[in-house]
Amino acid sequence: MTTPEHSDTHHSPASLTAALEERNALRADVYLLLARLVREAPNAELLDFLAALEPDDENSALKRHWASLSLAAHHAHPETLHDVHFGLLVGVIQGQLVPYASWYLTGSLMEMPLVALRHDLKHLGFERAAHVKEPEDHFSAMCEVMAMLIESQAETQAVFFKRHLSPWALRLMRDLAQVEDPFYASVGALGEAFLSREDNQLQSDPDAQVVTFSPTPSTLSRTQLSEGDTHS
Repeated sequence: MTTPEHSDTHHSPASLTAALEERNALRADVYLLLARLVREAPNAELLDFLAALEPDDENSALKRHWASLSLAAHHAHPETLHDVHFGLLVGVIQGQLVPYASWYLTGSLMEMPLVALRHDLKHLGFERAAHVKEPEDHFSAMCEVMAMLIESQAETQAVFFKRHLSPWALRLMRDLAQVEDPFYASVGALGEAFLSREDNQLQSDPDAQVVTFSPTPSTLSRTQLSEGDTHS
C-alpha cells in the first residue's frame, strides 16, 4: 500500500513521457552547443551564458566536464578564442584538426563517407542550405541533424548516429580535448563524455531512455547555441 509521503515515487505514464521529452530536448540542446562551438568561436554572450552554468548531474564525470567548461568560459575572451578557433578548426588551408567524417575515416576530404551521408540525408528529407559552403559531413552539420532527429524523427536517431557519428566523432572530440587552449580542451572533454554516453545508449538499445544532465539554467538557449545551418 502506498502511503501519502511515498506516493511521489510512483510515476504515471504521462509523467514518464514528459520526463523523457525533457531529457531529449536537453540532448538536442547539447548537440547544438557542440555544433556551435566547433563551427565558430563563441561570442561574449555565449561565454557569459556558459560561465553562469551550475551543473547538476548525478554522473560526476559529466558534472566535472561541465564545471571545467564553465570555468574556462569565465576566463576566456572572445577575441582570443576567435584566433584559437581559426587555428584549431579552420586554418588558411586546414586547421590543426579537420572536423569532417571523410578526413577522419579516409584521410582525405570529399570521400565515400560524405557520399553515404548525402544519400541518407536525402532519404531523411534534409538538404544543405544554399549559403552553406562546407560539405555535409562537417561535425557541426551532423550534430544539428541529430538535434532535429531527436525532436522530429526519434526512431531514426540511433541509426543515423551509428552510421555517421559513432565511427569518428568521439575521436575528434578526444583530439580536441588534448589541445593546449583550456576552453577548447574543455569543449572536447565534454563532447567526448557526452558522445560516449550517447554511443553506449543508442548502440545498445535505441529505445532506451538516454539519461543525461541538467545544467542550470534548466534549458540551453537555442538562439545562443546554433544558427541552424542544416535545414529539412
